Amino acid sequence: MTDANTTAFTNPSTFILLGIPGLEVAHVWISIPFCTMYVIAILGNFAILFIVKREPSLHGPMYYFLCMLAVTDLVLSTSTLPKILANFWFNSREIDFSACLTQMYFIHCFSEIESGIFAAMAFDRYVAICHPLRHSTILTNSLVLKIGLVILLRGSILTLAFPLLARQWPYCRTNIIPHTQCENMYVVRLACTDTRISSYYGLFVLSCRIGLDVSFIILSYIQILRAIFSLPTKDARLKTFGTCGSHVCVILAFYIPTLFASLTSRFGHNLPSYFQVFIANVYLLVPPMLNPVIYGVRTKQIRNRLLHLFTHKGSNVFSSGVGP
Repeated sequence: MTDANTTAFTNPSTFILLGIPGLEVAHVWISIPFCTMYVIAILGNFAILFIVKREPSLHGPMYYFLCMLAVTDLVLSTSTLPKILANFWFNSREIDFSACLTQMYFIHCFSEIESGIFAAMAFDRYVAICHPLRHSTILTNSLVLKIGLVILLRGSILTLAFPLLARQWPYCRTNIIPHTQCENMYVVRLACTDTRISSYYGLFVLSCRIGLDVSFIILSYIQILRAIFSLPTKDARLKTFGTCGSHVCVILAFYIPTLFASLTSRFGHNLPSYFQVFIANVYLLVPPMLNPVIYGVRTKQIRNRLLHLFTHKGSNVFSSGVGP
């Protein structure tokens, strides 16, 4: 009997995603804020891409990195939200084994890429504030492109081991994943072999993201704060620090839930499963929604272009309606 169960799940054709365990009856209600966040993320990030493309004055390093962030957020949210909503609305819980591993790769890959983009944006702010006269000569378009390629390659290569390791494990327990998506730790727990290498490698990737990227961001902002406090007037200090406000907000919105979700999935065994799954969804859904909102509200150039776009269209509609 044991052998039969073992062979049944050695290479499962599908996994079953339970959603948020313990809150199944509330899935329809939970889907409302999830769907709202997804719509805001899609519209907001496409708006950022559209505005930067249309306005030549925004063709600079800061806005190129912002476009990279927008594309990353679109991929990250689209790789998870449609399946989550299909589960909540239509009880579509099955996911193909290969599709599950693909989703796992996209989640971890683009989370890693997003972290790298935040580090690159911190470098941009450091050069702009500490070396303003050399900003255009240091951060050239070719250097921005090279930084983007390095971030993409790092994320793609570092996280490739997650699906490769998960594919080789034998699955003899069950094919039911108590989660809304194919998160690496939850898939690996279904394997009936020693999977400590996956856990250790996950901690290594997390240390690269939290350790290297966050350390680089902190060092950049130490230099930025030194430059700000050396300015002669309070107004100048506030104005200069204001240019970093958007970046600081999105960094906190990304790293705090990411760190909390990673720690609770590994060490929060006493926490309710629905709480762990909910936190994991927060770090995947909230940043893609907040990033374009924060940059749209706090970045004067983007806010002005967005307002001009709508007022200009409104004026055209009004003019065409009253014309002869």
